[in-house]
Amino acid sequence: MSEPVLTLRGIEKAYNRGRPNEISVLSGADLEVGAGEVVALVAPSGAGKSTLLHIAGLLDTADGGHVLLSGHDMTGRSDRARTAARRGEIGFVYQFHHLLPEFTAEENIMLPQLAAGSSRRAARARAMELLEKVGVAERAGHRPGELSGGEQQRVAFCRALANAPGLLLADEPTGNLDPATSDQVFGTLMDLARDTGLSALIATHNLELAARMDRVVRLENGQLVAG
Repeated sequence: MSEPVLTLRGIEKAYNRGRPNEISVLSGADLEVGAGEVVALVAPSGAGKSTLLHIAGLLDTADGGHVLLSGHDMTGRSDRARTAARRGEIGFVYQFHHLLPEFTAEENIMLPQLAAGSSRRAARARAMELLEKVGVAERAGHRPGELSGGEQQRVAFCRALANAPGLLLADEPTGNLDPATSDQVFGTLMDLARDTGLSALIATHNLELAARMDRVVRLENGQLVAG
């Protein structure tokens, strides 16, 4: 049996730690995301979903516990090692697309590849391949301000997958879209995951979208429980 792509063991996180106004956000949170599994993360606003995703994505450090990527414990690794893991093994998508406005859709997808050492030719080919998959190849030469909200988020998905990560972490990826566009964009995301064997942990308030994923977990009182 293969190692889970993501394992969280006993994750602890508090703000103002050790002070009278300490706020405990995560209290021994445990989770495994298997290869090719798409997991919905559901919780009220302010419950700690974004904090959990940032810790899972090595953007923040936990006060206690362990984060493993494909069985490799990242706890205590150097900043350089964590950066390398983020660049090569993890893709991120947020509620707002965060595309660079001065670059075209194609260039936004090329940039993380160039940072990882790809040639411009290879990066451009990969960008166009991904844009074809999400149905916006004809918009490759347009800047974000010239794209619709749904198109922008599809490009953001492509950018997240540019370096072929094994794990996608998404924080309310359709939360800024109208219901019809949200449904279409989520369908695109699920198609990408199925086509590539991608594992994903997706935070969402939308219970209908959550029900379309493989499994739902809820963040309650700082711990993760089956949905």
